[in-house]
Amino acid sequence: MLTVENTKQWLFNFTEKIKEHAAYLSELDQEIGDGDHGSNMVRGVEAMEEKLKESDFESIADVFKTAAMSLLSKIGGASGPLYGSALIGMAKAGGENSEDLAPLLQAGLEGIQKRGQAEQGEKTMVDVWIPIIEAVKNQTLSKEVIQEAVEQTKALKATKGRASYFGERSIGHIDPGAASSGYFFEALIESGVLDD
Repeated sequence: MLTVENTKQWLFNFTEKIKEHAAYLSELDQEIGDGDHGSNMVRGVEAMEEKLKESDFESIADVFKTAAMSLLSKIGGASGPLYGSALIGMAKAGGENSEDLAPLLQAGLEGIQKRGQAEQGEKTMVDVWIPIIEAVKNQTLSKEVIQEAVEQTKALKATKGRASYFGERSIGHIDPGAASSGYFFEALIESGVLDD
């Protein structure tokens, strides 16, 4: 079950993972993008962490809303609006506590798709969110499932965003947004949300 405390922990874990892997994310982005996904994400998650630490929250909806606003204001490029839209969707679905994670994540995915107009198979973060939500519904989410979802973006040809300019040359590279989404879900597992 999601509570204010473990939701904050999830986002703190996410911050740590992004900071730890920032160079790798930018490296992935150099292959098929602007090369700044890592540094952009670090700016956003650090601002988010600061806001979450200085505020008191009544509900998980408030936690997600505050996190979303921080990411939207600090992350450049497409990632800010996409992660912001995901968290706003989750805030709307969240309420005070949430027994069921899958509908919350589904609302996040819908936020991403509404903003980015991406479908499965287009080599975006959507390609990680969809199988993860399935795994959450089936109670089979593990780090292996997450890594597999991230890894399978390698074989796809990008048809959305900056990576789409690379056409066929985008094949063979992991999508940076998919990789950072992988860290988002690993952070979820490590926060203990799924253990309750």
